[in-house]
Amino acid sequence: MALRTRLTERLGIRHPILSAPMGGTAGGALAAAVSGAGGLGLIGGGGALNDPDTWLLPQFAAAGNQRVGCGFITWGLAKRPGNLAVALARSPAVMMFSFGDASPFIPQVKDAGIPVICQVQNLAMARSALALGADIIVAQGAEAGGHGARRGTLPLVPAVVDLVREVRSDALVVAAGGIADGRGLAAALMLGADGVLMGTRFHVSEESLVGETAKAQLVATGGDETVRSTLFDVGRDFPWPHPFTGRALANRFTETWYGHEMALAEDADAKADYKAANAR
Repeated sequence: MALRTRLTERLGIRHPILSAPMGGTAGGALAAAVSGAGGLGLIGGGGALNDPDTWLLPQFAAAGNQRVGCGFITWGLAKRPGNLAVALARSPAVMMFSFGDASPFIPQVKDAGIPVICQVQNLAMARSALALGADIIVAQGAEAGGHGARRGTLPLVPAVVDLVREVRSDALVVAAGGIADGRGLAAALMLGADGVLMGTRFHVSEESLVGETAKAQLVATGGDETVRSTLFDVGRDFPWPHPFTGRALANRFTETWYGHEMALAEDADAKADYKAANAR
C-alpha cells in the first residue's frame, strides 16, 4: 500500500523513503533497488580523491534505467568540483549535499532544474540551507550511523519542521538518524516530517557494496555497541571538519584509542595498522 505525503508527490514516488548516498556503499545497484521498490535511491558521489571514471560513472551505469538521485559530501566536492557536472549530466532525480557549505554548487543544480536536498544537523544549518534555496531539508539526528553531529533525532526533527513552516513552507523536511523500519517512519511523520532518509538499514542490504562480514557484524550487534568519535577519521588520516564525528561499532581499535585521538594522530604505526585492517 502506497503512503502519500508531500515528499511522494514532489518526487513522484510511492513510498516516502530515500536511501542515503553513503560513500563507498550506496552504488548504482542499491539506488536502483530502492527506486524499484517505490522509494528513491541515491548514489553516493564518491570521495574527494575518486576519479569519476572509476566510481561515479560506473555506478550510474549500474543503476540502469532506474530513476535515481545522487549525493555528495560537500567539503569533499569542493576539492573536486567537476564531479558535480558529471553527475548532473546523468539527470539525477535529486541532488543532495551534506556536511559543508553547498552555496557554490546549488545554483548549478537549480539551473539544471533538479531538486536540491541539503542535510543539516542543527537549526542554524537548516536556516542557511533554506536561504540558499534547498527544496528538501534532511534533519539528521545523532542516532545516525556514520558521520553526523550532536542533536538527537526526536527533538531536532520537529524543531526543523517548525522553522521550515515559518521561513519557507514550500520546502519539505525529511527525518534521518536511527530510523530503520515502519515504526521509525510513522514516528517521523508524526513529528511533522514528509518522509525519511535511511542509511544503516540499507548499508546491510544485499545490493550494498559493503563486504558480507561487515554486514553480518552490523546485523548481529546493536546500538549499545557503538561509539561516536573522530577516532575513525584520525586513523585514516582523513580529518572531517567540525562539528562532524563518526558513529560506528566499537572494536579493539576504539578500546585502545578512544579518548586519545591526539596521541593517535602522532602514531604513524598505529594508523598504518588501522588502514591495513580497514582495507581488508
